Parts: sequence; structure tokens; C-alpha cells
Amino acid sequence: MRGTMELPVNQSGENMLSKNEGSASEQANNQRFGKRSSAGRILPVMAWNGIFRNGNVYFPYLAAGIFSVFTYFVYVSILKNDIIKILPRSSYAWMMLRIGKSLLVVILMLFLIYANSFLVKRRQKEFGLYHILGLEKKHIGSMLFIETLLVYAGVMAGGVILGLVLSKLLFMILLRMCNLPVDVSFVFYPEAFWETGVYFLGIYVLNLVEGFIQIGKAKPIELMSGSRKGEKEPRFLWFYALAGVAALGFGYYCAVTSKQDSMLFTNFFLAVFWVIIGTYLLFTSGSIVFLKWMKSRKSVYYRPGNFITISGILYRMKKSAAGLSNICIFSTMVIITLICTVVLCVGMDSMVHFVYPYDMTVHYRDKRITREELDQEIEALEEKYGLQAARVDLYDKLELSVRKENDCFVQQKAKAGFDSDSYAEDYRLGIMIQEDYNAIADRTVGLAENEALIYCTGKNYGYDTIDFFGNAFRVQEEPDNFFPNPKSEENTFGARYLMVVKDRQVQDTCVRAWAEANGVEDMDAFLNSGTQYVQIILEGADTEKADFLNEFGEWCQSRPGFSQLRDNVEDRRNEETMYGALLFIGVVFGLIFFMCLILIMYYKQITEGYEDRNNFDIMQKVGMSDTEIRGTVHRQILMVFGLPLFGAVCHTIAGMIMVKGLMVLISFYRMDMLFWGTVGVIALFVAVYGASYMTTAKAYYRIVRNGGRE
Repeated sequence: MRGTMELPVNQSGENMLSKNEGSASEQANNQRFGKRSSAGRILPVMAWNGIFRNGNVYFPYLAAGIFSVFTYFVYVSILKNDIIKILPRSSYAWMMLRIGKSLLVVILMLFLIYANSFLVKRRQKEFGLYHILGLEKKHIGSMLFIETLLVYAGVMAGGVILGLVLSKLLFMILLRMCNLPVDVSFVFYPEAFWETGVYFLGIYVLNLVEGFIQIGKAKPIELMSGSRKGEKEPRFLWFYALAGVAALGFGYYCAVTSKQDSMLFTNFFLAVFWVIIGTYLLFTSGSIVFLKWMKSRKSVYYRPGNFITISGILYRMKKSAAGLSNICIFSTMVIITLICTVVLCVGMDSMVHFVYPYDMTVHYRDKRITREELDQEIEALEEKYGLQAARVDLYDKLELSVRKENDCFVQQKAKAGFDSDSYAEDYRLGIMIQEDYNAIADRTVGLAENEALIYCTGKNYGYDTIDFFGNAFRVQEEPDNFFPNPKSEENTFGARYLMVVKDRQVQDTCVRAWAEANGVEDMDAFLNSGTQYVQIILEGADTEKADFLNEFGEWCQSRPGFSQLRDNVEDRRNEETMYGALLFIGVVFGLIFFMCLILIMYYKQITEGYEDRNNFDIMQKVGMSDTEIRGTVHRQILMVFGLPLFGAVCHTIAGMIMVKGLMVLISFYRMDMLFWGTVGVIALFVAVYGASYMTTAKAYYRIVRNGGRE
């Protein structure tokens, strides 16, 4: 504190100017200049020393800032790179990354502001000491400005350098995940540097303003005790505790009762909002209500171990409840992000093949091709390219738009605007004759004129009879599976029906009834408008099929009656590109959430040991043994660590119904994989969390056992 000797103070902490040195203006100016120059020389040194003297809180903050700058810089660099826009199918990845960037902007800003608020609070005692020793608030503010400038320069330099080193590697990883060409150059653009610098400059300016406000409104005595001051206990504890239970209950209700319909996203955000509110209220009020109730039970409270444990946890909850609620929320984010990332990575292949089971699909109208000419062309291509066709299906099917009402298929309702309920029972229904069905399914099904086979790619039909626009059928069978249309009970949005009837005459009767109900005028043309499907699957990897399918597609397009061709191999690649971008975003955000969690846990657990060690020193002096101290420490830390973990697991279990709905939206139907992925990720997280608990408990115990003696 050498610089403070040049700034003498009186008892009120204000700077004193000698009144006995004359009243000449020149002397006064010299004094003012000398004071400014003294402060100007020492404040940068104090700012620099302040960072290193408080390394236990500043260094993790700097590391988090560097990681944040690195993440944002890499993200922006990829988006600014022209190559991501011109690569084939890269528009899907670019779109997903743009969405991810919007989330990244919000998450990094909130996290760094929260971390800074804890940092300022930890240093309030130091700022109070500076004030008492003679520094005015404007000097402390100037020192804080210099510190913020140093931190900003450090994190920008570290993050950008790290980004320059690793950006190309991460870009290659993104391309690999998205199944895009990786033999491309990666170019840095100045816009990425400027955007990153401006964004983080805004964050650190907000942090600086928050520090100015905290210092400006506080008195020296408040600054001296600020780091040990906990959050204020709410005035209406029971009210807020009950409100927390209600909010959490409503959030769980939204999550558990959510359906896979157009309201899924609305319910998701409602559930997240109310769960966050409920978590915060239960930690800040509910926990205190419970601990006070435990304290009121004399038979429980007045025991040596419980007395210290309950009192310590009650103090800690008053001080750190908000931070613990953040740990709980970030833990939930980490778990759910990891679950989605793991199952997406493992199940990507099954997802794309569920939507596109065939390698190529060709439609014909009016005129048809024969089985003989199709087989002849396939055999010639097999011999030419050395590939075998696993299956080639040729059949007729006419698809109609219908509405299902119990066991009746009726005309769809006219809709004015979007109404999720009006769309809930609307389907596409295909009608096929049994001859074609038997050929595709490799079965022998015999139907009477009043019998039908019904199949749904979603939930089972579930009735014994079918009323199709006034035509009654008895359901002979509802197959468990039908290859051209894979089945999943979870398939809600893309579910389709297939009705197999005896012959063409019965099919025409059904189609005519549909056409009359929908006001079709040219009945004969409509009856002949059915589609002939040619679908093929080749053996081998998708990368080996291009030449075969290109030539086969050209042949199909040259035949009379050609209507449409769909290259499903290319469609699968497009889907893989989109899912790969989602996977990349999931990995990035999983790392960010984990970083936030670790830093908050560090600040809230390890550093509190330095505040509590004097209390345990007193306990040692009054006769508390080392074993009793160790047991008390473990109970307190276990409670503090256990509550957020318990809450995160409960939140995850309640939210898995919504997660399942969100995964279904991207055609993930392997619920067994989702279940075991959830179990595995939770078990892994509990193990990592437990290891953090053991490490923290040992470090915390070493701190409090020393009783303030380093």
C-alpha cells in the first residue's frame, strides 16, 4: 500500500489538504496535480497486483473468458467463411449454426455477467479497505476500469490466439460430422475479429458498469463486510416456498402432459420457465423453511453433529441459495444436452434410413412399366457396376387425404388458419390391392370383398372395422411392420395409413366414394390417376451407389409415363448434414454448460472455505475434535452438493417426455436407445459430480482445518 501514503486521510476517510501552506493558487494547483499524478502512477500497479493477489477467483474467471472468446470466435469464423455457404448441402449446417449462434450470444453474456458479479462481491472487502486508507470511490472505480481493461485484453488475446490455432481443426470436425467434403481451405476474415471484439467489449462494459454501481452506492463499512454478506432472507418465506412448489409443479405438469403436436415448443418453453422459477424459489426460500423447521425440533437440532451441520447449512443457504439454484439449472442443461448429443450420434444412421428406406423412388402415372423390362434393366446395371440390388419393388398405390374419427375415415374439415386440434387426426392414406401387397411383403394374404388389411406407420389403428366414406370393411389383420413404410408408435407428425383391399374393383369403389365426398368432377380421370412406384435398394455403402443410381434414374426418366424421381441417397446425405450440425452444436453447448457449472461450483464451494475457516477455528478452540470437524464438513458439503444434483436428476426425468417429443420431431424413434442413453449419461454425470464432491470436500477440509493459518 505504498501509494496510499501519498494520500493522507482524516477519520472520515476523506483526503486532507493542508490549510497551512498558503492560499496561493499556484500552490493549490501543484497540490492537485501532485495528487492526480500519485494516483495515476499507483492505480495501474494496484490493478495489476489486484488481479494476481486474487488469483484464486480471477484465474478461473480469466480461463472462462478465454474459453468464451475462443468459442465465439470459432463460431463466427465458421459462419463468416464463404466455403460453408457454397459446399454442397452445407446450407443445412449453416442454418443450424445461425440458430446456435443466437443462443450462444445470450448464454455467454448471462454467464460472464453472473461470474463478474461474484468476482466483485468477493473483492468488496478489499475495495472497502482501499477507501478507508484514502482512495476515493473514483480512484477505486478507475482501478476497476484498468482491471477490466486488462482482463478484456487478456481474454481477447488468449481466446483469439487459441481460435487461430484450433479453428481449422474444429472446422474440419464440423465438416466431418456433417458428411461434407473436408479437403477444403479455411480462410480467416477480419469481420470475425471485429465482431468478436465488439461483442465481448459490450459484455465487459456491462460488467464494469455493474462494478461502478456496486461501489458507488455502498459505504466503506458495507464494502468491508460485503464479501461475507449473504442474500437477504425473503420476508414472506412460507409464501415464496409454496410459490416455488406451485411453480415447479406446474412446470413438471407442462413437461409430463406435453403431446407431440404443434404446442410442443410452447409447452417446452413454459416448462423451462416455470421449472427455473420454481427451482430458484425452492432453493432461496423452501430450503430455509425446511432448515428452520429442523432447527425448531429440539430433539434433532440439539445434538453435537446436527447442531453445527444445520446451523452451517442454514447460514450457507442464506448466503449461497441463488448460486446453488444456478448449479442445479446448469447441471440439468449439461445432462439433457449430453443425452441429446449421445443418442443423436449413435442413432443418426437409423434416423435417416427410417425416413428414406429406399435408395431411389420413381413415380409413374397414366402409363406403367412392366416387371420384365424393369428386371432386365436392373440385371444389366448389376453386371456393369458390380453391385447387387437387395430388393426392387414395383406396385400401384393411390394416396388420399382423409380425416380419422374413431373407426371412420371421412372428409377433412375446411380450416381457417392454423388449429393444432383440427390437424391432429388428418392423415395421408394409401389404398393398395392385395396382389401388390403380397409381392412386396412376400406373404399370401387372402381378402374377401368386405375385408381389408390396415397398417399405420404410427400408433396402431386399434379397431375391428373400417368405415371408409360409407364403405364398411372388417379388419382381417393389422401387421406389425411393412417395409416400405417403417413403423414406430412415436411417429405422430409423419404417420400415414395403408389400406389393402381385395382387388382393383374394390379399390375403385373406395376411391369413387372419396372423390364424390370431395367434389371431384372428372371421375374417370381421377380413378386412373393412381401412382405406380418403382423403388430400389442396393447393397453396399451409399458412396458406391452414385453411378448405378444415376444411370438407372436416366433410364427411368426415359420411359413413358414418368412423373417424378427421388434420389433418397442424396436426401439421406442432406439429413446427415443437418443432424451433423446439430451434433456439433450439442457438443459446443455441452462444453459451455459444463464450463459454467464447474466455475460456479468452484466459486460457491472452494472460496467459501476461506470465509468459513475462522468459524471452524473457533470450533477447534472450544474443543471440537478433528474427526467432528471432518464429519461436519462432509455433511455440509454433501448437502450443498447433493441438493443441486438431486434437483437436476428430477428435472431431467420430468423433462424426458418433452425431450422424447423433440427427438421425434427429427425422426428419432429409438426409444430404447433414448432410455439407455439417459441412464448412462445420468450415471456418468453423477460419477463426475461425485468426484468433484470428493475433491472439493478434501480441499475445503484442508482450508478450514488450518483455521486461517496458511
